[in-house]
Amino acid sequence: MTATDSPPVAPPPQARWIRRLRAAALALLGLLLALVLAGAIFLLTLPGVADAPARAQRILAAHHGIWSDARPPPRLAAAIVSVEDEHFYANWLINVLDGAGRAALAAVQRGGDPGGSTIDQQLAKQLYGRGTSVGAELREIGLGVKLALEYSKTEILRMYLNVVYYGNGYWGDVAAARGYFRRLPSQLSWAQAAMLAGLPQAPSALDPLTHYAAAKARQRHVLAQLVANHHLTRAQAAAIYRQPLGLR
Repeated sequence: MTATDSPPVAPPPQARWIRRLRAAALALLGLLLALVLAGAIFLLTLPGVADAPARAQRILAAHHGIWSDARPPPRLAAAIVSVEDEHFYANWLINVLDGAGRAALAAVQRGGDPGGSTIDQQLAKQLYGRGTSVGAELREIGLGVKLALEYSKTEILRMYLNVVYYGNGYWGDVAAARGYFRRLPSQLSWAQAAMLAGLPQAPSALDPLTHYAAAKARQRHVLAQLVANHHLTRAQAAAIYRQPLGLR
């Protein structure tokens, strides 16, 4: 080294961190793009969902249910969404991530579907079959995404309410409201709507005609979710819980 030469100057620590952050950001962006591409390809391999309404009507007819084209009744809709899928009205991507997280939790716990997954996924299971493997879970998530992209929230919730089993041989909200309370779904009180919304989780075990205490405990949980989602106050929920149900 001559007198005029100078030793190489190391870049300042801040510059090194900036380069590392840029490299990490580019790697993350590449991974995200790969995941998006893989997801898009996976969705293309799944069946179409244009026949979802026809499938729903066939399922209900097979169980002697009563189809309704009416808009989902506000109280029952609020109760179902609050207890089954509180992110239902959020951006579809948020809802997909929520459903994927629940599916992953179920796989880890080996204990079934925590919270019943999202409403979109539950509808996909009802219409296109269900399974217990990881592949089946991914298929349900994918079909739920396709349903969310194809249909409005109102249409999805209408199909869901029509094909869900509420116990006692009652398929669909019309048959269940009539069978349990002798009312149309739009005529249900908050107490009745909260009771009905809790049944799909375990229709036989929560049957209010044979397991009243369990059904009331589930109703209390639904009312708590209605409070958490700002449909009711705590005082209102407590008063509603004490109201008579008018079961047949």
